[in-house]
Amino acid sequence: MNIDQREMRQVAEAAAPRVDMYAGIHKAMRALMADTLMAVGRMDCEDGLELAQVTQRVLELLEFCGTHLKHENEFVHVAIEARAPGASGQIAHEHREHEAAITALANQTTALLHCEPPARHAGALDLYRELALFVAHNFEHMHVEETAHNAVLWARYTDAELIEIHNALVGSIPPEEMMFVLRWMVPFMNPTERAAMLADMRAHAPAPAFAAALDLVRPHLSEREWAKLGASLGLPAAAGRAAG
Repeated sequence: MNIDQREMRQVAEAAAPRVDMYAGIHKAMRALMADTLMAVGRMDCEDGLELAQVTQRVLELLEFCGTHLKHENEFVHVAIEARAPGASGQIAHEHREHEAAITALANQTTALLHCEPPARHAGALDLYRELALFVAHNFEHMHVEETAHNAVLWARYTDAELIEIHNALVGSIPPEEMMFVLRWMVPFMNPTERAAMLADMRAHAPAPAFAAALDLVRPHLSEREWAKLGASLGLPAAAGRAAG
């Protein structure tokens, strides 16, 4: 990877926060991956309904990972290569490895769902271990993107340009996928990030879409988190109490 170490130092020494296209979506990815992995680990594979539900969650995670790779390839990597040719090479190679791993895990998950009951325990353990390795590698992979790739982007793009790239990426996401992203992103942001994201959504999205986003994330916030969000956004106190 052609990363200038001076740029890495500049990232560490930067006084003002820069626009970070990776931060929010990677919090969503980490939360979803961890939650799904734990679900596989605690699954009762002798319960046919639970087996079907958990394997469906794994397949949803894998599908989401695939679309996430596609978005990064088409928008973030294109931006990096436009002004720092070769700088995304290593991560692009890992993306191809992840695509192969996603296919293999999807096949393994489907095989577990349809295997004979005596083979389920061994199959579930194998899936749990393979998924854990996939998650571990993705955690390391995302760290490189958040440090090395951001160093390249911040050295070569203004914040206004990065916002334009991010907006184009978000604009390419279908509504159903965006709601899935919000469900895993917003609850796992800190209060400042959460309020900023939803304030931006309220400013640019139709009112019904904003209301739907609030309804979606509210059950996943504690009462205190919901109160902080409501205060930041000026939501009516009569809106009620959150679960948690």
